[in-house]
Amino acid sequence: MATSPTVLADTSTSSSSPVSAPASVPAKVSVAPLLIAVVAGVVIATLVVGGSVYYLARTGRLPVQGGAAQKSAAVVPVVTHAMVLEPFVVNLADTGGNSYLRVALTLQVADVADKRALNSKDEKSNRDRGVDETAAAVRDTVLTVVGQQTADSLLAANGKEHLKRSLKSAFAEHNVNLKVLDVFFTDFLVQR
Repeated sequence: MATSPTVLADTSTSSSSPVSAPASVPAKVSVAPLLIAVVAGVVIATLVVGGSVYYLARTGRLPVQGGAAQKSAAVVPVVTHAMVLEPFVVNLADTGGNSYLRVALTLQVADVADKRALNSKDEKSNRDRGVDETAAAVRDTVLTVVGQQTADSLLAANGKEHLKRSLKSAFAEHNVNLKVLDVFFTDFLVQR
């Protein structure tokens, strides 16, 4: 059985003073802190949403009509020239040693304006002597890459595309001053 505690009244107070219940007084809440909190919340939310939209628009993850699309279209085009290599014959890496490739290439090369201005005198003196160092380095790279190929790999469905990728990566690795953008085969004959 549970018993409830008994509250004893204070006997020191006289019965002549009435005990009054506390009156409900409305609490005065200051409006200023509440208003500051609401305004700060709206400002923070606006900054977060605006920053997110700006970031997504700048990275291209948010399609934007108007100014940003025009800005990306104003990219300066790369000035290129064609480097035509004379046809040459390369022995392939087949086991019998009887396979070869006759190939002629044209390379799409990006122009480097600053280098041309600096080396124009050197290039002219080399041309006068009949020396074209760039063409010799490019031919050496082509011979090295093509000489590692087999007739079967070149005659496969994606053999030429694989050879193009191999040549581009070899040019980037061995000929750092020459930026080859694309490789075109103008003659391609595999003999077994």
